[in-house]
Amino acid sequence: KASDPAGLALVADGFAVLTASGAILRRGYTTGTTAAAACKAAILSLSGDIAKVSIKLPCGLVADLPVAARAGRASCRKYAGDYPSDVTAGIEFVAEAVMAQDGLSLVPGPGIGRFFRDTPRYKKGAPAISEIPLTCILASMEEALDLTGLSGATVSLSIPEGEKIARKTLNPRVGIEGGISVLGSTGLVEPWDDHLEESVQARVAGSTNVVVTTGRVGLRYARMLFPDREVVLAGGRIGEALSAAEGEVTLCGLPALILKYIEPHILDQTGFATVEELAASPAFLPVVGPILAEYRKVHPGIQVVLVNRDGEIIAESP
Repeated sequence: KASDPAGLALVADGFAVLTASGAILRRGYTTGTTAAAACKAAILSLSGDIAKVSIKLPCGLVADLPVAARAGRASCRKYAGDYPSDVTAGIEFVAEAVMAQDGLSLVPGPGIGRFFRDTPRYKKGAPAISEIPLTCILASMEEALDLTGLSGATVSLSIPEGEKIARKTLNPRVGIEGGISVLGSTGLVEPWDDHLEESVQARVAGSTNVVVTTGRVGLRYARMLFPDREVVLAGGRIGEALSAAEGEVTLCGLPALILKYIEPHILDQTGFATVEELAASPAFLPVVGPILAEYRKVHPGIQVVLVNRDGEIIAESP
């Protein structure tokens, strides 16, 4: 049904999604990818003006991002693709680079959130930059050093509208203040809202004993745990995907979205602010076990398997 050659080329290259209706929806770039582009361009611009940079994404694809960079200062705006609910769409990342005698240094500045309490993965005061995008940013900066022949550089990264935009996100609820998070396990943003109903529901309905998952980490481990079954990535719209399933279905992934779907008030009276914090505590199984057992009783055809970020099963329905 698709008739747009340019769009089909994007699909073939991994930068767009082909839906069941033939519509082509473009993937966007994460805050991590945008930050990497700004930081790389800032270093490159120490040797001349820059209008575009190539970034190797965590998923392995290489993306070309437009930038405006001169004399060590670079700007890159976040491209959201066809994801209509992206509150960070168009937000500007600014990086400023100065030469150093040796090595690389990244200085997170205004607009990048910081943790105001300890969490299972981050200490109080740490910048809200996840490990995978941080690796991408530093690798991109290293590439820029190699291209320019410089021995070292210090890059300050800021997001001028970050604190304002953060008020529209869940950051305050997960212990982050002062700005947005720099995230992205693949480097790409999926157009969830548009293609779920047409392609994901069709895949679920057309499969037997399907596995539904919520994100890229869940997708990876669900495929490892259930190698002989169809695994469908449904994002946060779990209910629509499960309603399309026929027969037995497994809901597998990280605990936060799944448990919030099963029991929206799961954190009430637990003393924990996030499911991630609950999952790292001894209280997790005593709280979650009865919830999964009751859900299995009400929905006998749905098995729930919760995993952590290392792929270990941390809870499952009886």
